[in-house]
Amino acid sequence: MQTNQMRDQRCLCDICEIFLSNHPRSDTENGPSTCMNYGKNVCQKRELKGQQKKCIKETLNTSECEKDFSREEELVYTSNEYGNSFTKGENITKHQKNNTDERLSSYPDCDKSLNQKENFIRNSKFHLGETLVSSTECDKSFTATRKLTSHQIIHSGLKRFLCTDCGKSFKLKNNMLMHQRIHTKVKPFACSECEKHFIERGTFQRHCRIHTGQKPFHCTECNKSFSRKTNLTIHKRIHTGMKPFNCTECNKSFSRKTNLTRHQIIHTGMKPFNCTECNKSFSQKANLRIHQRIHTGMKPFHCTECNKSFSRKTHLTIHKRIHTGIKPFNCTECNKSFSCKTNLRIHQIIHTGMKPFNCTECNKSFSRKANLRIHQRIHTGVKPFHCTECNKSFSLKATLIIHQRIHTGIKPFNCIECNKSFSQKAHLTTHQENHMGVKPFNCTKCNKSFSQMANLRIHKRIHTGMKPFNCTECNKSFSRKTHLTNHQIIHTGMKPFNCTECNKSFSRKATLTIHQRIHTGIKPFNCTECNKSFSQKTNLTVHQRIHTGMKPFNCSECNKSFSQKAHLRRHQRMHMGEKPFTCSECGKCFPDMGELTRHHRLHTRV
Repeated sequence: MQTNQMRDQRCLCDICEIFLSNHPRSDTENGPSTCMNYGKNVCQKRELKGQQKKCIKETLNTSECEKDFSREEELVYTSNEYGNSFTKGENITKHQKNNTDERLSSYPDCDKSLNQKENFIRNSKFHLGETLVSSTECDKSFTATRKLTSHQIIHSGLKRFLCTDCGKSFKLKNNMLMHQRIHTKVKPFACSECEKHFIERGTFQRHCRIHTGQKPFHCTECNKSFSRKTNLTIHKRIHTGMKPFNCTECNKSFSRKTNLTRHQIIHTGMKPFNCTECNKSFSQKANLRIHQRIHTGMKPFHCTECNKSFSRKTHLTIHKRIHTGIKPFNCTECNKSFSCKTNLRIHQIIHTGMKPFNCTECNKSFSRKANLRIHQRIHTGVKPFHCTECNKSFSLKATLIIHQRIHTGIKPFNCIECNKSFSQKAHLTTHQENHMGVKPFNCTKCNKSFSQMANLRIHKRIHTGMKPFNCTECNKSFSRKTHLTNHQIIHTGMKPFNCTECNKSFSRKATLTIHQRIHTGIKPFNCTECNKSFSQKTNLTVHQRIHTGMKPFNCSECNKSFSQKAHLRRHQRMHMGEKPFTCSECGKCFPDMGELTRHHRLHTRV
């Protein structure tokens, strides 16, 4: 009963019948006060005053629109020009400064201008080197206490802000809020040029510089410009030589943290990125992307000089140096220059003599891993490169490219002296030595000189009698592989090269070329002594022995010498008693074809 009386004595508004106080009045208090405007009963003067402010709209108003407010907090300052609202007068002042040209001059030697006094003071302190607060942990200094507070969280290791979606922790609330946009997929910053969206303002601003081409950060050493301050900081380490990121496994140092992270995968052996086409694995996603261009055939990087395309930007950069002639990598031992750093590294092994890559089959050593890989195909017999025209296989891609020129007829290497073309650069180099007359390789037996070491090796077989190439059909041996190949055509009977003039067929293209000179009358080989011309080089060589008196072919029986091998062979038949040429008329035998021909004339006269 008493409780009900106390409830009745609470301050009740006569209009809305709401109790304005939750506490009963004491019997000694005066009766409820009454609001004069609406007749509401309120039990305390404090509540009455508040009620009256609401009713009479106590005079808090704006000068712009004369709108009244009952409390100072409810008086919202509004900017007519920009349409934004603010609860404090100083906030609208700051906002208006942001959107006008009213800015404070910057500190001398600084291009920055500022719109608030406190920002100007902080900027001035930065240039003066004046600091407000310092960290006791690392002696780093800051111009504002809030920056110090944020920095000290690094040392404390505290991560108080937890993402409710994935449980990841953050040291700063802002970082956590930024992270949550990954889950919400909110990207509030949109590029007006390409409509790309970004989670962070900083990332958005950096992206905008792609369109504007702005590079505001300059290196004082080489004047190179960068769009990001972090890129400038990393670049400066080239000049200072700083490599602050160390591998704990092998103590190798790196100038960038990302390079260290990539390097550490070598020690773990992890290759988490797999190609869906060939199942090849990669330690980096970027390497997988580049590899996939092999399957797609994409070559997005084009040379503006020759329109050649490349799958990697680095390959284009190196290629461009062919046109510019730039060779920025120099050997400190011999000052030789290279367009590519890898080529310099390979070259430097010449000076050190190091061959760190060993074949497990034959213990042969190599200076390059790629050379070892190619060598191992000798043991495995793998020939991964196939010709689409004739299905012939090769262990090297370069050999396949050279082989394909047989089908296409391309001879891209031209001699500037005589305009003769070659399918291989090595053949052109060998040919050019003929014009230069250089023959640096000498035979120790007969002092004959050669322009190529390979030719000297073949020549030495004359003295040693070695004939390592054997015919499987008749067991005949040859000192040169080309001679064996030519010989084998005898067994097959193939003569694929036909003369267009007389339809005569030949087993060798070279023989056809020599034969065609009969029809054309061309004799391109001239004797420098008597100007006599010959259709074949061998005929010129034999003729020149007349002038020099050379007789390089010696008979082992009587030491008689001859200028031609055919003459020696005929002479040796005298010692052996051989007479292989037989007359079909009378059966008489002769040691050489010439004598048989002369003998035939006796029968034709009769």
